[in-house]
Amino acid sequence: MDIYTQAESNTRKTWFYLFFFLLLIIAVGWVISYFFESPTILYVAVAFSFILNFFAYWFSDKVILGLSGAKLIEKKDNPELYRLVENLCITAGLPLPKIYIISSSQPNAFATGRDAKHAVIAVTSGLLEKLERVELEGVIAHELSHIGNKDMLLQTIVVVLVGFIVILTDFFFRLAFFGNIGRNNREGGQVKLVMMIVAMILVVLAPLLAQLIKLAISRKREYLADASAVLLTRYPEGLARALEKIQADPGVLNKANNATSHLYIVNPLKGKEGKSWLSKLFSTHPPLEERIKKLRNINI
Repeated sequence: MDIYTQAESNTRKTWFYLFFFLLLIIAVGWVISYFFESPTILYVAVAFSFILNFFAYWFSDKVILGLSGAKLIEKKDNPELYRLVENLCITAGLPLPKIYIISSSQPNAFATGRDAKHAVIAVTSGLLEKLERVELEGVIAHELSHIGNKDMLLQTIVVVLVGFIVILTDFFFRLAFFGNIGRNNREGGQVKLVMMIVAMILVVLAPLLAQLIKLAISRKREYLADASAVLLTRYPEGLARALEKIQADPGVLNKANNATSHLYIVNPLKGKEGKSWLSKLFSTHPPLEERIKKLRNINI
């Protein structure tokens, strides 16, 4: 598989997951509308979900940077890092993002921001100290690829969809058990029973399925960012070696938590991710072994 084939494959799979996501929303919305004959519930849920995620979209970068303890630096503080980022930005056709450093011995990095003009790259001090230049270049190219691929926007859309499903099913659950409205009071027999069973299944499974799709999209975007990084550097071995070093490093990133771990190039909560297929299913990142293998199988 060459670099272009891999990128196209990851993009197709991402859109497939998004399409399935929309089908799930339509199914949940239809059942709730049918069951209660109250479209107002859907309107309220949509409005509430979008209001919450509007603020998340505009202000999440500030929250994330605060949680990570990242400090903004200028060119004079680390001219070599700035030159590396500037050169890659020129190659990628991207504006220069703000650069932050996290004081931590664990080598890691992430990108955030609502769009390319308001993007941020944060790297740990351990990353700068422990990686060679070509390895650091691979990591920075990976993060710039997230920006260029508009992954922050995609993740925001996915968050909106997940929030929408959770709110809808929560409303349904509360009204179904504590309310007294809709078709459930006027229809009897088999129709009522079937709809009740379908609705209860969706109440239980829809949020779980939504979360699984969100995680699957996140993993595919990591693969795509790896592939896009190779297009920038033309040297897949640099990123592969960087991932190996990050994987082997025993350092701890104290500021990391479950809310921000998906942003990093490698899950910073080391030792907490399992190796079973179930753990992989609920993981925000693909297995590092698979990422490294794919990188080394890329034909430039």
